Amino acid sequence: MNFLKEIFNIFYPEICLCCKDPLTAHEQTICLNCRHDLPLTNFTEEKNNLVEKIFYGRFPVEEATSLFYFLKKGNVQQLMHELKYKSQQQVGTLIGDWLGEEIKDSKRFKNIDCIIPVPLHKKKQKKRGYNQVSTFGKSLSQKLNIPFYENILIKTSATKTQTKKVRFDRWKNAEHQFMIKNTELIKNKHILLIDDIITTGATLEACLNTIGNTNNTKVSIASMAYTK
Repeated sequence: MNFLKEIFNIFYPEICLCCKDPLTAHEQTICLNCRHDLPLTNFTEEKNNLVEKIFYGRFPVEEATSLFYFLKKGNVQQLMHELKYKSQQQVGTLIGDWLGEEIKDSKRFKNIDCIIPVPLHKKKQKKRGYNQVSTFGKSLSQKLNIPFYENILIKTSATKTQTKKVRFDRWKNAEHQFMIKNTELIKNKHILLIDDIITTGATLEACLNTIGNTNNTKVSIASMAYTK
């Protein structure tokens, strides 16, 4: 089987999603050189890290982490673009496996019961065909051996992309957009709420406030990347 794969790769080589060079037989998604150049935050073992500070005075988050720093025109931006707009969902699996190992070995992220993604509105998800956070969440679920609930947190209104919005507009745009379906599944649970990129935290805060109305829940946060 590996021999056939090697023959196939001669004619149709897989390429690194960052640098676009051909991958070797032992590389997946990105080459080793690009992997080593990815800017890790090391937040998983850092209390009071930059992600946690976003929510000070806004919502009592238990723990929070992001795997990478998101830098303009960097490799992480390239990976996020491939995942979000080019259906390269193996990026979510790669990052989920990576961050999942960190969280599993962490002394901070303990007793998490389930994973919930920040949802897309059903119209946007139908147009794109997938939620870019789903493979990330499924990979984390496997690594941590806890359920991934994709249809509990629901986005109730469709909004335009927030990519080019200023900070105030992001907060305003995120208000009153979410609802919880089937609250019994998360009652008295410690939830890991996940997203792709954290910038102002506006969308996550709206989700946190919605989840916070559910009886006796605790919430931690994990994202693929954090924008300084």
